[in-house]
Amino acid sequence: MVTIERQTHGTDESVSVLVSRASQQISELVREEMQLARAEMTQKGKRYGKGGGLFGAAGLMGILAAQALTATCIAALALILPVWASALIVAAALAVVASVMAMAGKKQIASAGTPVPERTIDSVKADLAEIKEKSQR
Repeated sequence: MVTIERQTHGTDESVSVLVSRASQQISELVREEMQLARAEMTQKGKRYGKGGGLFGAAGLMGILAAQALTATCIAALALILPVWASALIVAAALAVVASVMAMAGKKQIASAGTPVPERTIDSVKADLAEIKEKSQR
Protein backbone atom coordinates (compact mmCIF):
# COMPACT_ATOMS: atom_id res chain seq x y z
CA MET A 1 0.00 0.00 0.00
CA VAL A 2 2.88 2.32 0.67
CA THR A 3 4.01 2.13 -2.97
CA ILE A 4 0.49 2.92 -4.21
CA GLU A 5 0.33 5.94 -1.94
CA ARG A 6 3.76 7.09 -3.14
CA GLN A 7 2.79 6.67 -6.78
CA THR A 8 -0.42 8.63 -6.23
CA HIS A 9 1.55 11.30 -4.39
CA GLY A 10 4.08 11.43 -7.26
CA THR A 11 1.26 11.76 -9.76
CA ASP A 12 -0.31 14.51 -7.67
CA GLU A 13 2.96 16.42 -7.71
CA SER A 14 3.28 16.14 -11.46
CA VAL A 15 -0.33 17.24 -11.94
CA SER A 16 0.24 20.20 -9.64
CA VAL A 17 3.41 21.06 -11.54
CA LEU A 18 1.53 20.77 -14.83
CA VAL A 19 -1.27 22.97 -13.55
CA SER A 20 1.26 25.48 -12.28
CA ARG A 21 3.06 25.51 -15.64
CA ALA A 22 -0.22 25.83 -17.52
CA SER A 23 -1.25 28.74 -15.30
CA GLN A 24 2.10 30.44 -15.84
CA GLN A 25 1.98 29.88 -19.60
CA ILE A 26 -1.58 31.19 -19.82
CA SER A 27 -0.66 34.34 -17.92
CA GLU A 28 2.39 34.85 -20.17
CA LEU A 29 0.24 34.31 -23.23
CA VAL A 30 -2.31 36.83 -22.01
CA ARG A 31 0.43 39.38 -21.30
CA GLU A 32 1.95 38.88 -24.75
CA GLU A 33 -1.45 39.19 -26.40
CA MET A 34 -2.09 42.42 -24.49
CA GLN A 35 1.26 43.81 -25.62
CA LEU A 36 0.45 42.86 -29.20
CA ALA A 37 -2.98 44.48 -28.93
CA ARG A 38 -1.43 47.62 -27.43
CA ALA A 39 1.10 47.85 -30.26
CA GLU A 40 -1.59 47.29 -32.88
CA MET A 41 -3.88 49.92 -31.34
CA THR A 42 -1.00 52.41 -31.16
CA GLN A 43 -0.30 51.92 -34.84
CA LYS A 44 -3.98 52.23 -35.73
CA GLY A 45 -4.31 55.31 -33.52
CA LYS A 46 -1.50 57.02 -35.41
CA ARG A 47 -3.18 56.22 -38.73
CA TYR A 48 -6.54 57.47 -37.47
CA GLY A 49 -4.85 60.67 -36.31
CA LYS A 50 -3.23 61.25 -39.68
CA GLY A 51 -6.50 60.44 -41.45
CA GLY A 52 -8.42 62.84 -39.22
CA GLY A 53 -5.90 65.58 -39.91
CA LEU A 54 -6.18 65.01 -43.64
CA PHE A 55 -9.99 65.10 -43.42
CA GLY A 56 -9.72 68.39 -41.53
CA ALA A 57 -7.43 69.84 -44.18
CA ALA A 58 -9.83 68.64 -46.90
CA GLY A 59 -12.69 70.38 -45.09
CA LEU A 60 -10.71 73.60 -44.93
CA MET A 61 -9.92 73.38 -48.64
CA GLY A 62 -13.61 72.74 -49.33
CA ILE A 63 -14.57 75.89 -47.41
CA LEU A 64 -12.01 77.90 -49.37
CA ALA A 65 -13.33 76.46 -52.64
CA ALA A 66 -16.89 77.39 -51.62
CA GLN A 67 -15.74 80.93 -50.87
CA ALA A 68 -14.04 81.15 -54.25
CA LEU A 69 -17.20 79.87 -55.94
CA THR A 70 -19.24 82.49 -54.06
CA ALA A 71 -16.88 85.22 -55.24
CA THR A 72 -17.19 83.87 -58.78
CA CYS A 73 -20.99 84.01 -58.60
CA ILE A 74 -20.84 87.59 -57.33
CA ALA A 75 -18.43 88.54 -60.13
CA ALA A 76 -20.66 86.89 -62.75
CA LEU A 77 -23.76 88.75 -61.51
CA ALA A 78 -21.71 91.95 -61.38
CA LEU A 79 -21.56 91.85 -65.18
CA ILE A 80 -25.32 92.46 -65.23
CA LEU A 81 -25.97 94.30 -61.95
CA PRO A 82 -23.95 96.57 -59.69
CA VAL A 83 -21.45 94.74 -57.49
CA TRP A 84 -23.33 95.55 -54.28
CA ALA A 85 -26.59 94.13 -55.71
CA SER A 86 -24.94 90.94 -56.94
CA ALA A 87 -23.26 90.43 -53.54
CA LEU A 88 -26.60 91.01 -51.81
CA ILE A 89 -28.37 88.46 -54.04
CA VAL A 90 -25.70 85.80 -53.47
CA ALA A 91 -25.70 86.45 -49.71
CA ALA A 92 -29.50 86.17 -49.59
CA ALA A 93 -29.40 82.89 -51.55
CA LEU A 94 -26.79 81.48 -49.17
CA ALA A 95 -28.86 82.61 -46.16
CA VAL A 96 -31.93 80.80 -47.55
CA VAL A 97 -29.91 77.59 -48.09
CA ALA A 98 -28.45 77.87 -44.57
CA SER A 99 -31.88 78.37 -42.98
CA VAL A 100 -33.38 75.39 -44.86
CA MET A 101 -30.46 73.22 -43.73
CA ALA A 102 -30.81 74.46 -40.14
CA MET A 103 -34.52 73.62 -40.08
CA ALA A 104 -33.83 70.15 -41.50
CA GLY A 105 -31.14 69.60 -38.86
CA LYS A 106 -33.47 70.74 -36.09
CA LYS A 107 -36.13 68.33 -37.33
CA GLN A 108 -33.63 65.45 -37.32
CA ILE A 109 -32.49 66.26 -33.79
CA ALA A 110 -36.07 66.51 -32.55
CA SER A 111 -36.95 63.13 -34.09
CA ALA A 112 -33.86 61.53 -32.51
CA GLY A 113 -35.30 61.99 -29.02
CA THR A 114 -33.30 62.18 -25.83
CA PRO A 115 -29.60 61.28 -25.99
CA VAL A 116 -30.10 58.36 -23.59
CA PRO A 117 -29.87 54.70 -24.66
CA GLU A 118 -33.46 53.94 -23.64
CA ARG A 119 -33.64 50.45 -25.13
CA THR A 120 -30.42 49.44 -23.40
CA ILE A 121 -31.65 50.80 -20.07
CA ASP A 122 -34.92 48.89 -20.45
CA SER A 123 -33.01 45.73 -21.32
CA VAL A 124 -30.73 46.07 -18.28
CA LYS A 125 -33.74 46.68 -16.03
CA ALA A 126 -35.42 43.55 -17.42
CA ASP A 127 -32.22 41.54 -16.85
CA LEU A 128 -31.96 42.77 -13.27
CA ALA A 129 -35.61 41.94 -12.60
CA GLU A 130 -35.10 38.43 -13.95
CA ILE A 131 -31.96 37.93 -11.86
CA LYS A 132 -33.78 39.12 -8.72
CA GLU A 133 -36.69 36.79 -9.50
CA LYS A 134 -34.43 33.78 -9.98
CA SER A 135 -32.40 34.56 -6.87
CA GLN A 136 -35.56 34.65 -4.74
CA ARG A 137 -36.57 31.14 -5.85
